[in-house]
Amino acid sequence: MAKLIAMYRTPQDKTAFDRYYRETHVPLAKKIPGLRKYEISRGGIDTPGGPADYHLLAILHFDSLDAIRSALGSPEGKAAAGDIANFADGGADLYFFDEETL
Repeated sequence: MAKLIAMYRTPQDKTAFDRYYRETHVPLAKKIPGLRKYEISRGGIDTPGGPADYHLLAILHFDSLDAIRSALGSPEGKAAAGDIANFADGGADLYFFDEETL
């Protein structure tokens, strides 16, 4: 398995972010080929030192890193990635990796 993590920094308007994310972005992202599972954080994002500067984390599961790369290069992946600028005014970071269970 491989995972893509999208880390969305705190937006100017959390309510507008949440509405757009759920009503527009999630349906786009769910069309990405090879997506096996889609999880998001619920509630605040904390660190040992207190609240983090993140509003939402999304974890998308794929079969492999190659599957993620292929998905991001697809028309659906490009549409979802391009949509981030429409609602994530606080910024977003994307990371992807193979996972290993210990």
